[in-house]
Amino acid sequence: MNRLVTIVGPTAVGKSRLALRLAQDFHGEIVGADSRQVYRHLDIGTAKPDRQELSLVPHHLVDIINPDEDFSLAQYQPLACRAIAGIQQRHHLALLVGGSGLYVRAVVEGWGIPPVPPDPEFRHSLEEKAAGGGVDELYQEVVKMDPVAASRIDRRNVRRLIRALEVSRYAEAPFSQLQQKKAPPFDALIIGLTADRAELYRRIDLRVDAMIARGLVEEVSKLVTMGYGFHLPAMSGIGYKQIGRFLRGELTLAAAIQQIKFASHRFVRQQYNWFRLSDSRIQWFDIKNEVEPEITDRVARFIAK
Repeated sequence: MNRLVTIVGPTAVGKSRLALRLAQDFHGEIVGADSRQVYRHLDIGTAKPDRQELSLVPHHLVDIINPDEDFSLAQYQPLACRAIAGIQQRHHLALLVGGSGLYVRAVVEGWGIPPVPPDPEFRHSLEEKAAGGGVDELYQEVVKMDPVAASRIDRRNVRRLIRALEVSRYAEAPFSQLQQKKAPPFDALIIGLTADRAELYRRIDLRVDAMIARGLVEEVSKLVTMGYGFHLPAMSGIGYKQIGRFLRGELTLAAAIQQIKFASHRFVRQQYNWFRLSDSRIQWFDIKNEVEPEITDRVARFIAK
């Protein structure tokens, strides 16, 4: 079964719930495409599948590294492709599910990922430069070294700017030349879930309140006790960063919760840059309607074709 069903869309729109239903209906297995759910111990704040959900359907690329370990797209893509291939060899349906657009597109579009390992010291020096107000300087360095790559990168995206400079430095070739695409060995059906912004923001706010009620503050506190500091990339995610400021006495809990909600709203807008409603490859469904029967029928026809 060389078929891949991909479920994309903004945070809190219901991707995981739909994936679970489809996996149960079509003997499927879920491959995560979430840059935060890969970390162990980060459960509540990442909306990770709970034990019951994990027991119902096999999940891949969830809880695979510790919070103080490096993880990048270059590591994720081959792991995801290997998981998909294994699922297909078992004659099950592979479902790629998540809101990390970079991860999804790298797999579905067959991106060539430069084989250059991270250089922590080099990255740290550039991060310090960016923190000191030198983000535009980093961008101009990318323009000078690889103008094609610069045209594809948001000049405010510090991590991608640093990666472009890192690759160009160590590979001795422009970043853009090492990103050639190769058609993946499967057919993909891309299902997109969407809703109007007011509804998405309402769902996000309810989910954040539920995370707090479930013990997000205690989860972050426990991570700190385990030795995972807020300087780690894993701890810089939405929810963990703001609760960290609360624990350090920089914010009230109410202010931290409000900041989590606002940051999540901004994240939705960023996600729509990756998953555009105008993208003809994505079959969009508005969740204001009862969409599961229609999606289930569409998946059945895709498998049978």
